[in-house]
Amino acid sequence: MNDQPNPEKTGQEASKVPERAERLRKLEELRKLGVEPYPFKFEAGATAARVLAEAENLIAGGRTHALAGRIVAIRSHGKSCFIHLLDGTGRIQAYVRKDIVGEAAYAAFGLYDIGDFAGIKGPVFRTKTGEVTVEAREVQLLSKSLLPLPEKFHGLQDTDTRFRKRYLDIIANPEIRELFVKRTRFIKALRTYMDEHGFMEVETPVLEHIPGGADAEPFATRHHTLDIELYLRISLELHLKRLIVGGYERVYEVGRVFRNEGMSPQHLQEFTMMECYWAYADYLDMMELVEELYCRMLEEVFGSLKIEWQGQTLDFKRPWPRHDYRQLIQDRAGIDLDQFPTLESLVPKLREKGIAPDPKLGRGRLIDQLYKKLVRPTLIQPCFLMDHPVDVSPLAKRHPGRPGYVQRFQPMFAGAEVGNAFSELNDPLDQRARFEEQARLRERGDAEAQRYDRDFVEALEHGMPPCAGFGVGIDRFFAIAAGAESVREVVFFPTMKPETTNS
Repeated sequence: MNDQPNPEKTGQEASKVPERAERLRKLEELRKLGVEPYPFKFEAGATAARVLAEAENLIAGGRTHALAGRIVAIRSHGKSCFIHLLDGTGRIQAYVRKDIVGEAAYAAFGLYDIGDFAGIKGPVFRTKTGEVTVEAREVQLLSKSLLPLPEKFHGLQDTDTRFRKRYLDIIANPEIRELFVKRTRFIKALRTYMDEHGFMEVETPVLEHIPGGADAEPFATRHHTLDIELYLRISLELHLKRLIVGGYERVYEVGRVFRNEGMSPQHLQEFTMMECYWAYADYLDMMELVEELYCRMLEEVFGSLKIEWQGQTLDFKRPWPRHDYRQLIQDRAGIDLDQFPTLESLVPKLREKGIAPDPKLGRGRLIDQLYKKLVRPTLIQPCFLMDHPVDVSPLAKRHPGRPGYVQRFQPMFAGAEVGNAFSELNDPLDQRARFEEQARLRERGDAEAQRYDRDFVEALEHGMPPCAGFGVGIDRFFAIAAGAESVREVVFFPTMKPETTNS
C-alpha cells in the first residue's frame, strides 16, 4: 500500500490503464472472500468536521462513531495501517489494526486502494503526534474504484483536466469544493432577499417559439411530435413580462439561458441568470434595490464589501457613482453621440478610433462596439451606467425630455456589465415599431438583432402596468466576487470540446 496512486495519464481508455486491470483482479479477490464491493448503504452518523471539532469530548466519551468517505491516503505498517478518509466536510485519519478488526476483515482491507470508499466504526483517540484519529473496530468497503486518481491528485492543476473532469478537481483541491459551496450560498442569499421583498419565484419555458429579450443568437432544436422548430431561451424577459400583464406585481426567476456566441473569460454559452419584474416601479426604484441586493449578497457570502480582483480592491460601499452613458462616451471616447445621429455619420468617427465598423449592423451595434472598446474597460470600481441610447435598448421605455435615450441602467465593475435594467417599455405601438426595426436589421445580416414576437406585442395590447425589470448573469457576478480568472472556474461542468481519441 502506498501514499500515492500509481502514476497514470488521465484521459486514456480504461483498457489501456494497467492500474485498472490490477483493480479488477482485486475486485474478484474481494468477491471470493465474500465481500460485496458495492453495498446498498452505510449508516454514517458522524462527519470528519464534527469529529475534529468535538474531538476532546468524543475522546472522553469513548463511544463508537461511524464515518464514511473516500480513501485518499494509505500508510501500511504490516499488521496495522493508517488511512485518510475524505467526506463532504473534510478529511480525517483512521487507524486499522489486524488484531482489532480480525484476520478476515484485514485480509480484505489489504485489497483496498486509494480512491475506494470505505466505512469505519470505532472510538476517537489522538496519536502520539497529536492527530485526531478514529480507531477502526469495523471497516467496510463501500465502493471499489477501478480507475486511479490522477498522478499528484492532491495538487491537480491542469486546467483542461480540471474542467473536463470536475469531480477530480473537487477531490484534489479543497478550495474548489469550498468555492462551489459559496456559490450555492450566493444564490440562496439572492433568493432570500427577493422573497423578503415580496417577489414571487416562478418558472417559465426553456423552449420558445421565438427567442427574445436579448441581442444574441439562439440554439435551435426541433419538437418532433409537434413538428415545429423551437429555440433554447436566450433570456427570461418576455415570459416574465407576460406574467406582469396577467396581474402578478413582483416576480423573479433563477434559470439557465443559452446563447450561441463566442467564449471568453466573461462569457458562457449556457449560464445562470436571475431576472425580476416589479409593477408600478421605475428604473430608479430598481437601482436602489439592486445596490442593496448586491451588497447583501457580498456581505453574507464573503463577509465584506471590499473584494480583491486582479490586484485591485473593489469597494462596494453605497452609494455607487452614477454615470450618464452619453457623457461617458464623450469624456472617454471623445465622441458626442448627439452630433452623429445617423449610421452614415457615425461610421467615419469609429474608423478614426481604430474600430472597423460593419454598417449592416446598424447604429446601435456600432455605438455598442465603441462603448465596449473605449469605455467599458475603464469602469473598474462599482458604479451605475445609465440612460442609454434607444438604438441599443429595444425593450426599454423612452426617457422623458431626452429624445433618443431610454430609462436604463447597468451595474458595472471590474470592467464588466454585471446586470441590466429598464423602465420597461409598455407602449405596444412603440414596441411593435422597435421590433420592426430589429427585423430590418436581421434582414440586413445582423444575426443577433431581436426577432418580432407578435404574441408578446399582443400581450402588451391587453395592457401592462408601469414596470421596472432587471437581469443579472450570476456566474459572472460570482466569478468576479470570488476572484476567479474565468466564469468557467465557477461552473461545475462548463461546455468543453470532446476529447479526440485514436481508438
